[in-house]
Amino acid sequence: MLRIDNLKVELDSEAGLVKAIDGLDLAIRRGETFALVGESGCGKSMTALALMRLLPDNGTVAQGRVLLGDEDRRGETDVLSLPESRMRAVRGGRIGMIFQEPSTSLNPVMKVGQQIVEAIEAHTALRGDAARAKAIDWLRRVGIPEPERRIDEYPFRMSGGQKQRVMIAMTLATEPDFVVADEPTTALDVTIQKQILELLRDLQREQGMGMLLITHDLAVVSGMAHRVALMYAGQIIEVSEAADFFAHPRHPYARALLKALPDAQRRDQPLAAIAGTVPPLTTTFTGCRFAPRCDRVMPHCATTLPELYETAAAGQAPHPVRCLLYVDDARLAALAAAAPAEATPAPLPPAAAAEATRGLPVGAPLLQVEGLRVRFPIRKGALQRVAGYFDAVDGVSFQVGAGRTLALVGESGCGKTTTGKAIVQLLRTQARIEGRALLDGQNLFDMNGDALRAARQRIQIIFQDPFASLNPRMRVFDVLEEGLMSLRTEMDAGARRARIEALTDQVGLRREALHRYPHEFSGGQRQRIAIARALAVQPQLIVCDEPTSALDVSVQAQILNLLKQLQRELGISYLFITHNIGVVEYIADEVAVMQRGRIVEQGAAASVLDAPTQGYTRTLLAAVPRLQMHPA
Repeated sequence: MLRIDNLKVELDSEAGLVKAIDGLDLAIRRGETFALVGESGCGKSMTALALMRLLPDNGTVAQGRVLLGDEDRRGETDVLSLPESRMRAVRGGRIGMIFQEPSTSLNPVMKVGQQIVEAIEAHTALRGDAARAKAIDWLRRVGIPEPERRIDEYPFRMSGGQKQRVMIAMTLATEPDFVVADEPTTALDVTIQKQILELLRDLQREQGMGMLLITHDLAVVSGMAHRVALMYAGQIIEVSEAADFFAHPRHPYARALLKALPDAQRRDQPLAAIAGTVPPLTTTFTGCRFAPRCDRVMPHCATTLPELYETAAAGQAPHPVRCLLYVDDARLAALAAAAPAEATPAPLPPAAAAEATRGLPVGAPLLQVEGLRVRFPIRKGALQRVAGYFDAVDGVSFQVGAGRTLALVGESGCGKTTTGKAIVQLLRTQARIEGRALLDGQNLFDMNGDALRAARQRIQIIFQDPFASLNPRMRVFDVLEEGLMSLRTEMDAGARRARIEALTDQVGLRREALHRYPHEFSGGQRQRIAIARALAVQPQLIVCDEPTSALDVSVQAQILNLLKQLQRELGISYLFITHNIGVVEYIADEVAVMQRGRIVEQGAAASVLDAPTQGYTRTLLAAVPRLQMHPA
């Protein structure tokens, strides 16, 4: 259905010519799910944008073809050679795209229903009421509650997960032949994720729809994909049938990714994060691009450019790997036998001492939330008068201990993010807030002026959507310095710069990133900037709203190791809002499960996750995709 031949994409930047995609070859069959995985900044999303001819203004296709099978299956059309007038019919009609960041993909001044109806009318024969009825049906199919009412809401009235579902509905409502899904389930909780993935499978069976699935969730890949391509620094470095990829990963990078996955068994050990970062794509490479980070690097890796070599080890299906270890298949058995032994990670050091938690013993209550109720006004009529209230959070109580992590889990729209925002005082003008949130015995809801400013130095938040939370007109250095200038007034310019440079190292960003704008980064890189901003003022408590949802596996491991390290050394506490149960198993001490604005179950992480007492919790855990690991 879709074939990519020697695709090369270049971006003109201040740092030089960026070779974002360097000689990409792929072929995706009709009805097949082809997964493209790899670290943030490797070129996955740029591949998707090139297919859709949606490259940024400074991007050009330097070479290659994108061949789409004709509807009569008698020939192929080069998408890159079509005039824009014909491309508009292909884009959204024959090839649909689910974008990574729904907040920036949906028009903020159009109701969600108008946007879906617009797509339906542009690419199908339906009009008017028939198009609206189909839009409502698709909102229902992707799990939007009360679709007849929610179709007339604006995107800002929806949670991150609900906006992602709207984006999916808008793409699938035109019933395209081929879908490019760029992180389609990143913002979704596990139950809706399961529903969406089953919907995509059903459509593939019914319509023979092909799909390019770009994701960092390897569990989703193992359950959805027929084939997998691993991408690194603009190149494909391994292609395989999905089952063989997870059972027998060949490339050292693939092996490292699988070791970096968090779960309960690795709770007391640091995750196997991959050192370093993806090299800048302005580099003129003379050897293997992964060599500086590889645990099996050889001297000639720095001077020899590897090709895609076909491997055929005994008892395993052959598949191409871009690694000099496999330059000669006859050496494969000897190389496998000489593989370095798996090192047993050293256990994590003991928890922080009492003085690290600023006077509180580890586990002593730092934040106590009592009867929290958040009520949003429902406005009607031309004058938008308040006609009633909607209880987004209805009587929630919990506590976070000093130096401890409480995970707040539940479906999208259940009130998790609203709870976090209410605690850090971000909803004062938007909602009616009742109850108490005691930080060291002081009620945050009673604070104003200097007292509130002092409290904000002690409690910070990492937002779910890094793009929407970063000022697009400020460079990264200014973004990080802003909080220090406001909340750490005792620091001079030199101290602030030293602190900011140390932060970039901690979260895995290069120093030159400080002089760039947020739009110049990938989604995962922007999330690292958001995490650095929260850490900058050295708070006691951080509300982490899906802090790893936009991160690939290797960077997620770096961030989780960093959060655990800071907790041990500084006694920082976390209210960790997430739908990633693997992360919860690894990092959480306690778990609270939310449903429809209320906590239905809470307790120690092991007891809630291993032996849940509530039916809703059991349903939630049953929907979690699990990666079946069969290491080589």
